[in-house]
Amino acid sequence: MATDPLPLRTVLVTGGASGLGLAVVDAVSKAGGTPVVLDRAPVDRDVDTETVDLADGRAAEAAVARVIDRHGDLTGVVTAAGTDACGRLDEVAAQTWERVVAVNLLGTAAVVRAALPALERTAGRVVTVASTLGLRALSDATAYCASKFGVVGFTRALAAETAGRVGVTLLIPGGMATAFFDDRPAQYRPGPDAQLNRPEHVADAVLFALRQPAGCELRELVIAAATEPSWP
Repeated sequence: MATDPLPLRTVLVTGGASGLGLAVVDAVSKAGGTPVVLDRAPVDRDVDTETVDLADGRAAEAAVARVIDRHGDLTGVVTAAGTDACGRLDEVAAQTWERVVAVNLLGTAAVVRAALPALERTAGRVVTVASTLGLRALSDATAYCASKFGVVGFTRALAAETAGRVGVTLLIPGGMATAFFDDRPAQYRPGPDAQLNRPEHVADAVLFALRQPAGCELRELVIAAATEPSWP
C-alpha cells in the first residue's frame, strides 16, 4: 500500500472568501495545489472563483459543474461555508432560520453531490466542516445546531456510502478567530478572555486530511483551542 501523501491538485473550497475557507485557500496554494472558491462574496486572492449563493442548491450544483469543466483534475472538496442566526426559536424569523440550514447543510450536500463523479475519477476526497455544536446542543442556537448536527450525520453516511471510492473526513472545529462572530448581538459573541483557535491551524488539519495516502482515511477530526468551552 502506498504511504506517500497524495498530491494536491484542484481543491474546491466553499466559503473561501473569508475565515476558515480563506485559510484553506492559502494553505492549498502554499502546498502547490489549485484552490477554486465558491462564495457569494468577493475573494481577495488571485484564484478561480464562482460567485454563488449556496442557499440555492441548484445554483451551487451548476457552479460546481462549471468548475469541473475548467478543472478536470478535481481532487478535493472542502465545505467551509457557514452562517448562523442566534436567538430563541420563536424570536428568529423563519426565513432567516431556514437559510442557516440551507447554507450549512443543504448547500454542503448540493456541492458534494455535484462533485462526486469527478472525485470518483481522481479517487479524491471531501472534507466537510461541522462544529463542536454539531455534537453538543446549546440554547439560542437551534438553527446552527440543527444544520451542524445534520452535517455530522450526512458525512458519516456519506463515508459509508463512498468507502473505497471517495475519501470523506468530518472536521469538527471549535471556535476560531474569524469575522464569523462580528455581526452577532453582544451576548452571542465570545468574551474578551475567550481563547479561539487560529483558522490557519485548522486549515493545516484540512490539508492533513486531504493528503492522506491512498487507502488511508482520516474519518473524523476534532480540532479546537485548549480551552474550548463546547468541547467535550
